[in-house]
Amino acid sequence: MFGYQAEFVDCGDARIACYDIGRGKPLVLLHGNGEDSAYWKAQIPEFTRFYRVLAVDSRGHGASESGAHGLSFDQMAQDLKTVLDARGVKKAHILGFSDGGNLAIKFALTYPAYVDKLILNGANIEMFGGIKPHIQLPVYAGYGVLAALGRLSKKAARKRDVMGLMVHPYGVSMDDLARLTMPTLIIVGEHDMVRASQTKEMAARIPHCRVEVFRDGDHFVAAKQPSRFNRTVIEFLLGR
Repeated sequence: MFGYQAEFVDCGDARIACYDIGRGKPLVLLHGNGEDSAYWKAQIPEFTRFYRVLAVDSRGHGASESGAHGLSFDQMAQDLKTVLDARGVKKAHILGFSDGGNLAIKFALTYPAYVDKLILNGANIEMFGGIKPHIQLPVYAGYGVLAALGRLSKKAARKRDVMGLMVHPYGVSMDDLARLTMPTLIIVGEHDMVRASQTKEMAARIPHCRVEVFRDGDHFVAAKQPSRFNRTVIEFLLGR
């Protein structure tokens, strides 16, 4: 893929790809919708100076299989637990970007004992109210097209299932965030596709949370401002 060898974990009806790199305390990286672990190519060399990094391709993404029952955050959270159990990881820092941030929230609520510190980069709770309309409306339109094409094409059906993760609620409410008692950092860009009001409300609901807004940044600050992003993450994890 991007210079690292994937290892595969059997998660029932799908094999999930994990890139297990480095030594030390585990740090899990979760990519965004339609992406794979290569999104973190500017982070992994720096993070592995301090941590054992486990970059996971979510079900239906990258080198991971889709399985037979569609995609859901519930299933992907269960997959992540299975991967961590298989790799002998009992507790880890979790860093998730975009849909990976939503998965990180779902995982931390479902399996809180596995999470030390939580970093959410461009995550959201509400699908329409939380994302700026000029971003979300085309997603709904694209999903409608793929839903129709998916009846005729397996490739379109797979794309439909992936895009559906950005359309359907993932079973978390703002009230649920009060149960995220681990130290949490939210990172967003000044011009993020996530509404500033959404980020502000999320931070207010999470008990031990702070927010870093990257000036002049958009949704993809890890890729576009890697030095600052990496430094911000490491300083948070090291308690500086």
